[in-house]
Amino acid sequence: MRNAIEILCPAKLNLFLHIVGRREDGYHQLQSVFQLIDWYDILTLSRIPENEIRRINPIPGLPPQQDLVVRAAQLLKEHCKVELGVEIGLQKNLPMGAGLGGGSSDAASTLIGLNTLWDIHLNIDALCQLGLKLGADVPFFIFGQNAFVEGIGEKLQAISLETQDFVVIFPNQGIATAQIFQDPQLTRDHAPITIDGFLASPRSFQSNDCQAVAVRNCPEVKQALDWIYKAAPNSAPRMSGSGSSVFAALDSKTDTANLENLLQNLPKGWIGRIVRGLNKNPAYNLVSSD
Repeated sequence: MRNAIEILCPAKLNLFLHIVGRREDGYHQLQSVFQLIDWYDILTLSRIPENEIRRINPIPGLPPQQDLVVRAAQLLKEHCKVELGVEIGLQKNLPMGAGLGGGSSDAASTLIGLNTLWDIHLNIDALCQLGLKLGADVPFFIFGQNAFVEGIGEKLQAISLETQDFVVIFPNQGIATAQIFQDPQLTRDHAPITIDGFLASPRSFQSNDCQAVAVRNCPEVKQALDWIYKAAPNSAPRMSGSGSSVFAALDSKTDTANLENLLQNLPKGWIGRIVRGLNKNPAYNLVSSD
């Protein structure tokens, strides 16, 4: 039995995001391709003798009932009737409200890590069902592979993607997902596509149905898109998720060294980096598919 575990919690990009409908309960029906990238939060889980969940170095201004790692630990503890304790630490490197899935990745990694640390041994399907109670993106990070995503985020098909680099910009202004999806001007009738259609022509699907609403509500998104257009003219920048981060795939024509230099001179408070796509979540092998 392990006494401690450290897990890298990767971010994701939405290579495209289509809203194809809305359910009667208000949840939006989506289609997207989620790409894992090598930008991480770092989660540490340590067994403690007390039967409690202890959060060290919590995020300032975030109460425990809203902290996804605490909620994930409590959910697993109650679901499996675990009488063990854990101390949770999180090095938060991914910006919040960025559309990169950082909170969902942290929650998924908490479920995966405690599944091992507490010797519970739930399989991927069971963990995904639990994860969906925490957020629509959580099952994807438990699934652990790049995926063609449908439904509210819970329908996942593994997809093989070309390994490539991306430039990602967070313009120091988060956007609440609810703000985007409740906007009356959000379009919700994108024609559905198939996974085969995407694979046949990935570059034909580079739009994000949330982007127009985000640009109107958060001018910094437009500024970040314009920055990438100027810095990498051959790229096709777009927003990830419900924003506010924007990104573009880089190709052989991109002067990566020059782009790195430009990233050192972003507007004050902005965060920008060049990342590489991942094939799998680093925690993929910690959970069984059986």
